[in-house]
Amino acid sequence: MKKISVSIITLNEEKNIGDCLKSVDWADEIVVVDGESTDKTVEICKQYTDKIFSKPFVEFSSQKQYALDQCQYPWVLSLDSDERVLPELKEEILELLSNDDVPHQGYYIARRSYFMNKWIKYCGWYPGYQLRLFKKDVTHVSPNRVHEGFLVDGTTARLEHDIDHYSHPTIESSIKKLNHYTTLEARDRVNKKKVGVHNFIFNPLSAFLIKYVRQQGYRDGMHGFLLSWIASFLKMVLYMKIWVLQKYGDSVVNADGES
Repeated sequence: MKKISVSIITLNEEKNIGDCLKSVDWADEIVVVDGESTDKTVEICKQYTDKIFSKPFVEFSSQKQYALDQCQYPWVLSLDSDERVLPELKEEILELLSNDDVPHQGYYIARRSYFMNKWIKYCGWYPGYQLRLFKKDVTHVSPNRVHEGFLVDGTTARLEHDIDHYSHPTIESSIKKLNHYTTLEARDRVNKKKVGVHNFIFNPLSAFLIKYVRQQGYRDGMHGFLLSWIASFLKMVLYMKIWVLQKYGDSVVNADGES
């Protein structure tokens, strides 16, 4: 049986981290990199692992790379604090790693993402495959501040079972994440094409139509309708922040991701 590490980054996740850690208490080790939480996150983590590292949060990619570097076993499963490994996925991973020769260096896993307690099957959310299980020595994290991902030097495949992802329990949490993520993405895109008035008109409208019509968000009912409008609002805020950064510079955005 190949040994496996689970890597998780945290920042004020006391509402989520316990269920996340419980879902992977079968792993050979759990590595947590905490971004200096001020709630009970670290206290809860200590119930499941003694491998807890503190690193000031700057952006996601550097946190995840640091967490990966702390893992000691050859295979790593990367999770977010608001994710849970389903029992079927656990058994699939353990069966895979029991083979003498694991056929691929990385594996994509689908996520069942929830918005206000509803599993969103459309809006482009499911299956939403992400590379989450991989051999450590052939993997690194992409440098993006947001929408970061793992890059594997080798072949990849897909696993059959899912991760549960509770990323948007309320409208308020969605808006909070929107504010933080758009700041990080705006910083990534500030040196690209200049923002104009058309971006504030057509990009948000296009985002809504893609989610609600092309990706069939209407099939998720009112949840899909609201989520499509949040996606539209996200685009509007993103281009506002890019414009502000291009005109006034990074000094107008504070360390908490607010502009």
